[in-house]
Amino acid sequence: MIIDCHGHYTTAPKALEDWRKRQVDNLATPELGPKVSELKISDDELIDTIESNQLRLMKERGADLTIFSPRASFMAHHIGDFNTSSTWAAICNELCFRVSQLFPDHFIGAAMLPQSPGVDPASCIPELEKCVNDYGFVGINLNPDPSGGHWTSPPLSDKQWYPIYEKMVEYDIPAMIHVSTSCNCAFHTTGAHYLNADTTAFMQCLTSDLFKDFPTLKFVIPHGGGAVPYHWGRFRGLAQELKKPLLKDHLLNNIFFDTCVYHQPGIDLLTRVIPVDNVLFASEMIGAVRGIDPETGHYYDDTKRYIEAANLTTDERHQIYEGNARRVYSRLDAALKAKGK
Repeated sequence: MIIDCHGHYTTAPKALEDWRKRQVDNLATPELGPKVSELKISDDELIDTIESNQLRLMKERGADLTIFSPRASFMAHHIGDFNTSSTWAAICNELCFRVSQLFPDHFIGAAMLPQSPGVDPASCIPELEKCVNDYGFVGINLNPDPSGGHWTSPPLSDKQWYPIYEKMVEYDIPAMIHVSTSCNCAFHTTGAHYLNADTTAFMQCLTSDLFKDFPTLKFVIPHGGGAVPYHWGRFRGLAQELKKPLLKDHLLNNIFFDTCVYHQPGIDLLTRVIPVDNVLFASEMIGAVRGIDPETGHYYDDTKRYIEAANLTTDERHQIYEGNARRVYSRLDAALKAKGK
């Protein structure tokens, strides 16, 4: 199988965006709505948005299954309060669940959490539990910066995050470390904030002993790990100066990287520097970069082409395409085995 570990519902029906606009417009007057019951999206609408977009491209490009979560830039945890985020997360997660029910062979869910700046992350646990227990989701997206580009939260190694980690370990689910929209004009959302966050999350783990407290905790750092593979020598040297173990022992039992890197030299670097066992196939298609590369004539986010062209053995490609995802997302592996796959 070819498993894409990084997909977002970026093509949801416009009714979702309209409902969200009303929610944001009425933050100061929530009594004016909208009510959750006012959002009406039919199965036929969901089918149309998926068949004409994500599923069409999956079939064209040769992917089999996508781990599917709400649109990252729409999480916008900095907007409103916890109740705002809680309602919004529940709606978005339910839509991804419905997609997974309509297309069970092609999509399985990962949860958006109802994070809010300054609010105890433990408040997210009921939504996490619902998504795992009731929806069969296999992972979560964890935003290390709910403030939207101002970085008011403590690092991921801080004990405030531990209730989330305890639940992740209990359920054996990984977290993709994924920020949302930047409301700081100094940081472009997809070109700077996302990649900054990927690099920052890795460094927060490097300078801590988080994985001594949680030896089985698993993080997926998206977008190829931001600057991490390119500056691997810097991070090795910093770990050495901090008297930390070798990175392969300190972090690589717990941290994994996806292949949302949109040119061949980037994928070649990623797969040369980072052990293949720590690389998971992903495309984030119909996401941050949707155009066609004039140098190749193919979509930037058609990442399977880069894996095929990389200097990898057949076994290494299998690990990237399927084996690593089934190992990191153990609940996905169990769901597939239950179907005889």
